[in-house]
Amino acid sequence: MLAELKHHSKSVATAHRVRLIFENRISADSQVNQESHHRFKDRVEAGQLLARHIESSRSRHPDVVVALPRGGIIVGAQIAKQLHVPLELLVVRKLGAPSQPELALGAIASGGFIFLNQALIEQFGISNEEIAEIRRGEEIELARRELRYRRNHKPTNLTEKHIILVDDGIATGATIEVAIRAIKAARPASLVIATPVAALPAVERLHRLAEHIHALQTPNELGAIAEFYLEFDQVSDEEVVQTLESVEKGMRSNDR
Repeated sequence: MLAELKHHSKSVATAHRVRLIFENRISADSQVNQESHHRFKDRVEAGQLLARHIESSRSRHPDVVVALPRGGIIVGAQIAKQLHVPLELLVVRKLGAPSQPELALGAIASGGFIFLNQALIEQFGISNEEIAEIRRGEEIELARRELRYRRNHKPTNLTEKHIILVDDGIATGATIEVAIRAIKAARPASLVIATPVAALPAVERLHRLAEHIHALQTPNELGAIAEFYLEFDQVSDEEVVQTLESVEKGMRSNDR
């Protein structure tokens, strides 16, 4: 009981310490709070609402939006369009638990970066051999996606750039944490995280790794990101490629 009280006090203190941007008025009859959450229509609406908040927050204007495919690309595209900045992608693959593939034991990212949640691995009794096997499978898929998405898209140099890192939701924080490590290896000028919904425990850990966190909703518990969307269909590889090309085309039009 004492441990629970200490954890609650820490959560409250962190929530005040971390500067979060909340969506106070999602619609005329729906407000965000910890007890009842708002369900975004889809990733497009979530991205538009997030873009509006970032734009009105008076935070530093970014040079690049870096999004995690597949779902994060749809959200990130709305932000990139609204702020008139390039959209970049970073391929990250979750290392799912054998019994619960949606539960991230860790993650890998382009460039050989890896993050492992040792607490969860020990909790589920996952051996090093099992982790290695899961990783090998995900590395194959990561390489496939990298090749597919980069077909007509050259990587953006992130050195000394102000970056906004975007995903469609943050549950355990494993995928976003390995993405942070990969981006920081490029030595950006600053790094900000933006997401429609993030579990508060993940925010508590991640706020030490980023300059700022924009989150429209921060529930104490987040079972599944899909619960916060009315439409949460799987994004196809072709949609990712088309979205990148659409944003690039818009940037070229603005430069004329």
